[in-house]
Amino acid sequence: MTRFEARKSRTARAGAIYDLLLAEYPDAKCALDHASPFELAVATILSAQCTDARVNMVTPELFRRYPDPEALSAALPEELQEVIRSTGFFRNKTRNLIGMATALIERHNGEVPRNMKELSALPGIGRKTANVVLGNAFGVDEGVVVDTHVKRLSRRMGFTAEATPEKIEKDLMALFPQRVWTMLAHLLIWHGRQVCNARRPLCNRCAISHLCPSSTV
Repeated sequence: MTRFEARKSRTARAGAIYDLLLAEYPDAKCALDHASPFELAVATILSAQCTDARVNMVTPELFRRYPDPEALSAALPEELQEVIRSTGFFRNKTRNLIGMATALIERHNGEVPRNMKELSALPGIGRKTANVVLGNAFGVDEGVVVDTHVKRLSRRMGFTAEATPEKIEKDLMALFPQRVWTMLAHLLIWHGRQVCNARRPLCNRCAISHLCPSSTV
């Protein structure tokens, strides 16, 4: 956030930025292909340190072999590792996927829970992953997903001066109404990928450059 910007002014500016980004990206949504809360949980675990595009290349075969928690919990680790190898950190992800599926069966009758406490307690699922699942599978705005794009843009746009995802999320939750938390992350991620990239932001093509304290135009 800009150093001397009043809260009221920052809130109004944030609202204007949100509206402009929504107009710019009306179809913004989760980039991970999924057909159920279970599939989204699996895909989000795989997305750690991996692109969504790569995950979407892997999940069709993964879901064909392991279509539900029962099948995934019974997966042979060496076989699952081969399916997901290209997503990176495949051994750790294999443990998390099997552990998550087993926990769903043992604790939740095979159903993905719809609340932060139970969801974030599952193996491989922290607050960020739980926010993805709750917001996109259940329409529950429990928090704001803070990935690398959201972190970068939130700081550039003056929404926060914090450096950790947890503190950035708190600032965003205080600045934006709860009903837009899920879409806010989508908009920032889409804008970060298409315009406000890490190395050379395209400020001359940016719909909100006149509202951004980091703009070069």
